[in-house]
Amino acid sequence: MNDIRRSILWVVFGFSMVLIWDKWQIHNGNAPTFFPSAAVTAPAAQDAPPATPADATVPGSTAATSTAGAAAAPQGTPAPAPAAVRHEVTTDVLKLVFNTEGGSLIGAELLKHASTTLGTQPFALLAQNDTQTYLAQSGLIGGNFPTHKTPMTVVAGPTTLTDGKNELQVRFESAEVGGVKLVKTYTLTRGSYDIAVQHEVVNNSGQPVSPQLYVQLVRDGNKTSSETPFYSTFTGPAIYTEAQKYQKIEFADIDKGKADFEKSATNGYVAMVQHYFASAWVLADGLARDNFARKVDNNLYAVGSITTLPAIEPGQRKAVDAQLFVGPQEEKVLEVITPGLELVKDYGWLTILAKPLYWLLEKIHTFVANWGWSIVLLVVLIKASFYWLNASAYRSMAKMKKINPRITEMRERLKGNPQQMQQEMMKMYREEKVNPLGGCFPILIQIPVFIALYWVLLSSVEMRNAPWMAWITDLSSPDPWFILPLVMAVTTVIQTALNPLPPDPLQAKLMWMMPLMFSVMFFFFPAGLVLYWITNNILTIAQQAFINKRMGVPLKITNPLELFKK
Repeated sequence: MNDIRRSILWVVFGFSMVLIWDKWQIHNGNAPTFFPSAAVTAPAAQDAPPATPADATVPGSTAATSTAGAAAAPQGTPAPAPAAVRHEVTTDVLKLVFNTEGGSLIGAELLKHASTTLGTQPFALLAQNDTQTYLAQSGLIGGNFPTHKTPMTVVAGPTTLTDGKNELQVRFESAEVGGVKLVKTYTLTRGSYDIAVQHEVVNNSGQPVSPQLYVQLVRDGNKTSSETPFYSTFTGPAIYTEAQKYQKIEFADIDKGKADFEKSATNGYVAMVQHYFASAWVLADGLARDNFARKVDNNLYAVGSITTLPAIEPGQRKAVDAQLFVGPQEEKVLEVITPGLELVKDYGWLTILAKPLYWLLEKIHTFVANWGWSIVLLVVLIKASFYWLNASAYRSMAKMKKINPRITEMRERLKGNPQQMQQEMMKMYREEKVNPLGGCFPILIQIPVFIALYWVLLSSVEMRNAPWMAWITDLSSPDPWFILPLVMAVTTVIQTALNPLPPDPLQAKLMWMMPLMFSVMFFFFPAGLVLYWITNNILTIAQQAFINKRMGVPLKITNPLELFKK
C-alpha cells in the first residue's frame, strides 16, 4: 500500500509517454503506433461527388482543367488563351490577390497580423509561389461550362477601401463557354475577414442547362512553421455538418484513401485549417451539396463542395450566394459567420472545459490589456478555486513525508519478510491516519482543467506576437534566452523536493529524473505555456510549504545528489 500512490502516478506518466510517442509518429508522417484510426473503406465510384466532364478527378486536377479549356476553343487551330492578370485589392484588414484565370483568389495577406515577431511584413495565408500553394477556387462542372481555369475579365472598380466606405466589390466575368457565362462578385466589408461571393450563371446557349457549382480550397501538404517535434497542431482539411459535426481529415488519410467524412449534406462548411489561421467556404443552409476531399497533384490537396443548380432556361440567369472566410481563428469572429465555424480552433476532447477558460482569459485581458499577465491571473484564479482540494492533497503528502523515515527504517528492517512489512505498514497508516492515495486523487481531478488550459494557450491566435515583458516579445514562440524554461526547471525541482520520496532508492532516483527530463521539453515550448506552468508551480510550492509548516513538517529539501551517490 505504501507505493500505491506512486504506482498510479507512474501509470499516468507512462500513459503520457505513450501519447507523446504516438504524436511523434504522426508528426513524422508515420501511422500511429498505439492508437491507429480504424480502417475506413474507400468510397465506391458511384458514391463519389459528381466529376468534371474531363475525368473522374476533383475539380482542380490537371486533366480536368486542360479538357475544359480545350472545349471552349473553336474548331481547328486552338485560340491562344489570354494571359492571366493579377488584380490586387486592399481593405483595412486584408490585402487580396485575384487571378483573371477563373477569377480565383490566389493571395491573402492579413494586415493586422505580422509574419514574424516584431516584423513589418503582414502574414500571408493564401499564396501561389515556388514554396507555397494555397488557393480559393470555384467554377461550374456537369457540362461544357466555365471552370476555375476559364479566362475572365475583371470589371474596373476601386482597388482600395477608402475612408468613409464600408464595402468594396470585385467583379469577374467569363467569356461564354457553350453559351454559358459565369459572373463572380466578391464583396469585401470593412473590418471583416468574411467575403461574400455571388456566383451568377447566365444561360445564352438556347437550351436549358443544369450546371453544378463547385467551391474548393486547394493547398500543399507542407507542415506549418509552428509545428515542432515536441508539440504538433493540425494542418489539413476539415468538414462540418450538423449531423456529423466537426470532422478533421489528415493528408495521410487522403493519400491512403481512408478519409472519412460526411459526403452529402444540406448545411455546414468546408475548410482548410492550420495553427492560428483558417479558410472556409460556406454555402447557404438548406442547399444540398456533395463534399469532397481529395489529392489533386503530387503534393496538392483539395477540399470543397459541389451543388447542383436548378435548370436555367435560355436567356435566364441564376445566382448562388456563398461566403469565403480567410483569416485568424478568433472565436468571436468565427461564431457569427456560421454555426460550428469556431471549431476550427480545435481544443479536442476537452472543448467543454477549454471554451469557458478562454472566455475567462479574454475577460481578464479586457482589464489588464496584457496577455502574459492575463495568463498569470487566470492560473491564480484556477489555483484559488482548487485551494481546498489541493490543501487536502498537500496535507496527505505532509503526513506521508513525516512518517517516511519510519517507513524507510521499517522496510530496511523487514526486507526479508514482505508479509510482516505490509502488516506493519498498514498498522502505521492506521495509527497516523494516513491515506496513501489522499494526495493523488485531488491532483488527478484537476489534470483535465490544466490540460484544457494548455490547449487554450496553444491554440489562441491572440498569443501570436503578443509581448509580455522585457525580453518576451512573443508568447507563442520559445523564450529566446531560455530564462523561463530554466526557471521552470528550478521550480519543478523544488516542488519535487517538497514531496515525500518513495522508500525504494531506484524509484526515488527516477522521481528526481522525471522533472528534469520533462523540463527539457519546455525549452522548445511557447513562452506563454512555460509562463503558465511556472505560475502554477510557484503557487503549488507556496501552498505546499505553508501546509507543511502548519502541520509541523520540517521544510527540509532533499538533496538529490545524496541519492545518486548510493
